[in-house]
Amino acid sequence: MRLPLPNPDVIYKAVESGAVLLFTRDEVYYGLNTVGTFVWEHLPPVCHTLEDLSVSLDAVYPEIPAHTIRSDVRELLAELLAYGLVCPPAETDDATSESGAPQEADRAAPQRVG
Repeated sequence: MRLPLPNPDVIYKAVESGAVLLFTRDEVYYGLNTVGTFVWEHLPPVCHTLEDLSVSLDAVYPEIPAHTIRSDVRELLAELLAYGLVCPPAETDDATSESGAPQEADRAAPQRVG
């Protein structure tokens, strides 16, 4: 699965416990914990596929089963896409569809500003 691209209209700010994303067009902000921040910082051009990103996360969190990492990352990316914080990946011939279950520990609920 190819990774989505960060939306250029989203402002990213690292904070002590993770990061905050602000989508200026829709006035949505989204909090990321340290794992979510790692995912955001490893979107293209750093990593290009879910597999690349999962391997990178596995190196940082070897105590977490690989299938859990992949599932959690897929769910986080789906949620970021739903809120317009990332843009769909460019179409490729080898793109595949995958799904997974959310893990609350990997993200904070988005909130609207104003």
